[in-house]
Amino acid sequence: MLENLIIRQETPADCKSAELMTMRSFWNKYWPGCSEHFLVRIIRESNDYLPELSRVAELDNKIVGAVYYTRAWIDDGSARHEVVTFGPLSVEPTLEGNDIGGALMRKSIEAAKKAGVAGIVVIGEPNYYPRFGFKRASDFGITDGEGNSFDAIMCLPLNDDFSKIKGRIVESADFKKLEDQKRLQEINKEFPAYRKVKVQEGFMQIFEQHLGVVESIKDGVYFVRYWELLIPAKADGLEKAPTVGSDVQFIWKRNGESKITKVFKNLLEEQ
Repeated sequence: MLENLIIRQETPADCKSAELMTMRSFWNKYWPGCSEHFLVRIIRESNDYLPELSRVAELDNKIVGAVYYTRAWIDDGSARHEVVTFGPLSVEPTLEGNDIGGALMRKSIEAAKKAGVAGIVVIGEPNYYPRFGFKRASDFGITDGEGNSFDAIMCLPLNDDFSKIKGRIVESADFKKLEDQKRLQEINKEFPAYRKVKVQEGFMQIFEQHLGVVESIKDGVYFVRYWELLIPAKADGLEKAPTVGSDVQFIWKRNGESKITKVFKNLLEEQ
């Protein structure tokens, strides 16, 4: 973890910076653009928001990560049992790989446990959250709101009360406000106009890799523009070598050799 990293509660002065960081964190990950920064604003306005559990990460006086908690419930058909959920969990993209997300999770889980929360439920990345103790929700007899069970639904029991809870996850009704595309467009005007990229039709989920543009090539090394960074990468084994200006998908190795895995056309800019 970064030596100067501070994990703390959010203050009003942090709000806009945290939203911008969240926007950058999720930009072009699931689909062109993102709406997670809008979700952060919705959460703050909600009566179900739990600021006492939520945390931001600060590095050198800048917000570089955040996680937001809200009330959630498990409905067993006759009663609702209160638990908590979180999301989005975001990290400044140019600082990925420094365990900022991990630090946020550990500190917020500790806060939830001290607060007497029965457990945490989340629909998220099944390859990431088990490292913090999360297990498949189906192990506990818990499903999503429609009764479905899949790997992305996970639970973390925090006390013995959780073992008595079974049923369907119910999230805050305020999350439905995320469907307001008009308000999202208005909020986007408050932030930089980043380029939208569409890699493929439908859901993208670009998490294990990254998207960038080849800015220059020298001695077989491709320099890929990723936000404010210029990352050297190899492109071995591709059917067609990238050229300057190519949109690429790549694996970023901070302490090793980064590698371009795919050259693609941005579907939003095809002629």
